[in-house]
Amino acid sequence: MAATALTLAGTGVPAQAAPAPGGPGIGDTYYPDYGNSGYDVGHYDIRLRYTPATDKLTGTTTILATATQDLNRFNLDFVLDVSSIYVNNRPATFAREGDHELVVTPARTVSTGGAMTVVVQYSGVPSTKVAAGFTAWTKTADGALAIGEPEIAWWWFPSNDHPTDKATFDVSVAVPTGVEAISNGTMPRPPVQESLGYTRWSWRSLKPQATYLAFLTVGQYDIATDTTANGQTVYNAYSQLLTPELRDGARASVERTAEITDWESTIFGPWPFEARGGVVLPPGSISFALENQTRPNFAASFFRRGANTSVVVHENAHQWFGDSVSVADWQHIWLNEGFASYAEWLWSEKNDEGTAQDIFDYLYATYPDDASIWTTAPADPGTAELFGDAVYDRGAMTLHQLRVAVGDDAFFEILRTWTADHRYGNGTTAEFTALAEKISGQDLNALFQAWLYTPSKPVPASKSLTKPAMPKSWPEISQTHTLLHER
Repeated sequence: MAATALTLAGTGVPAQAAPAPGGPGIGDTYYPDYGNSGYDVGHYDIRLRYTPATDKLTGTTTILATATQDLNRFNLDFVLDVSSIYVNNRPATFAREGDHELVVTPARTVSTGGAMTVVVQYSGVPSTKVAAGFTAWTKTADGALAIGEPEIAWWWFPSNDHPTDKATFDVSVAVPTGVEAISNGTMPRPPVQESLGYTRWSWRSLKPQATYLAFLTVGQYDIATDTTANGQTVYNAYSQLLTPELRDGARASVERTAEITDWESTIFGPWPFEARGGVVLPPGSISFALENQTRPNFAASFFRRGANTSVVVHENAHQWFGDSVSVADWQHIWLNEGFASYAEWLWSEKNDEGTAQDIFDYLYATYPDDASIWTTAPADPGTAELFGDAVYDRGAMTLHQLRVAVGDDAFFEILRTWTADHRYGNGTTAEFTALAEKISGQDLNALFQAWLYTPSKPVPASKSLTKPAMPKSWPEISQTHTLLHER
């Protein structure tokens, strides 16, 4: 072997790198140990059984991936108890490292470009598992919720947990008969009665999906289905624990999902996914809404004052901004929340309840000069302000200032081009600002520096010269944002 190596060296052929471990993190600015390097996931097949009475979850997740280097070890993000792991049909060894890292050593090295079939068998009580200082899994009176951002996958399936590694999903969940199990996408088959009093629910997501956007909602729900004009199925689900006043407000809002997303499609580009809908959760379970791909989940409290279409607009705008076009790094979260917030302003404008300029003026005048919205830079809010006012409201204000600067034609072309160019991929703030300058033909550096990067109150290009009145839509938008910021 030594002579052969010497001969190869003499030919000038570069020596092949030795197999190496994948990294325990993708290198995110805020969460450097989230996700993993060394492989790319193409598909998750998640097969579970869940018993609400005990909160016991058992499962087998099969991960189809491709090695991006010669790989002799790799990590998964996961917290439940693992009984076995197979890599390419051979038992692998595994060990815990930190609070959410599972280190896997396959029996054989996987070569660069080689297929990886990783089968993980596991079980546990998710509500008892703590990682990153908390438990993201929520136990409810009739089931459970796997809903969260940026962390949730750890509590129900092993993954490469970062938005830059999207995949397609099959989710199959057996729950006691009479209980519903809801997830993303479409139902490739109706619920199937199994033995021992369990029914299996199956869901399929055919478009690339970030791991935190995969959800599981288990409980007793009324499910309403409909079909859009283009033949897509709409699945809306309402907790049977909702009081009549909450249920009526929820239905008056969520049942308008197809109408709202059709309108959003005229602004942001074609609807990017294979299904639509929403889920309204049991009262008191969680306080926020989340833009789970194809099917946002809403806290019941969004409808305590009646209908609230603003939150439906917001979460479905995320289907373009956050779901189809996901952040390349959590530092760029304003690209999700600022855009979804501005969608609410556009909905208000459409319904003659206050123009985007009216809402901008009202916000600008209402926030005190020392409020966190002005002392936090939206393009780099830090983890403490990841879901703060600067990300949501100042992010939306930035977009409005861009609209004022470049005009409506260029502004809406920028939005549609952004969603088209980065469809099913990821984006950064620098890429968005470069696109805005390219389409508008303007130097927008001063505008973006003032509104996105400077931790002080910017001077707007235009605002009301008189004390602005509260736009008619503002109570609904305000309620939406108050709750969203509590996540």
